[in-house]
Amino acid sequence: MSQAGKSDDAKAVAGLEDATPHYHGHRERLRARFREAGPDALADYELLELVLFRAIPQRDVKPLAKTLITKFGSFAEVIAAPETRLKEVKGLGDAAITEIKIVQAAASRLVRGQVRARTVLSSWSSVLDYCRTAMAFADKEQFRILFLDKRNQLIADEVQQTGTVDHTPVYPREVVKRALELSATAIILVHNHPSGDPTPSRADIQMTQSIMEVAKPLGISVHDHIIVGRDGHASLKGLRLI
Repeated sequence: MSQAGKSDDAKAVAGLEDATPHYHGHRERLRARFREAGPDALADYELLELVLFRAIPQRDVKPLAKTLITKFGSFAEVIAAPETRLKEVKGLGDAAITEIKIVQAAASRLVRGQVRARTVLSSWSSVLDYCRTAMAFADKEQFRILFLDKRNQLIADEVQQTGTVDHTPVYPREVVKRALELSATAIILVHNHPSGDPTPSRADIQMTQSIMEVAKPLGISVHDHIIVGRDGHASLKGLRLI
């Protein structure tokens, strides 16, 4: 082969190397850091990149991950964001949204499994983790009830009502009726404040007291009412409001 031919071949190889997307090496380095240093070594946007890799194999997803964190605030808030809001983000298709929602479902099942496996009142931190995972970042108020048996183990966990951004209608007799149907002897009330501030309102306190008044004569205890939000949680019992 002539020198000219060899030179052309070398240029072609160099051209192929230049054409290799820069993000390929980045992806492998990020995966290696996750394996070797653990998730705490990664920023929120980097952990989100790992989630997006599978759904978007042919594009640098770092800008998209950073955009999502900027829009929603944190990894947890991106994962919990409603699909309708995720679809507003340019470059985030159905496949990527599905991957995000799979992570949310996995997290919820993991903490729910931890709650189901133990006596609720002896694993209070697991209960709080579960409630926050399930509801803290929702964009509408939800009213959830944990139904317990006489050993304080979880019988069922149900969302009773979904309301607006600042109100959920709750009917004490319906709450107690469902507890009787499940043969529950105690319940824990849970709802979220989409505003982020978990401070109980006067309406929250009054509603809890109304449920307690209906439940007590029927032998059903209200152990607590937990309010969750992005900024933390509040326990009406801990605050001595019930």
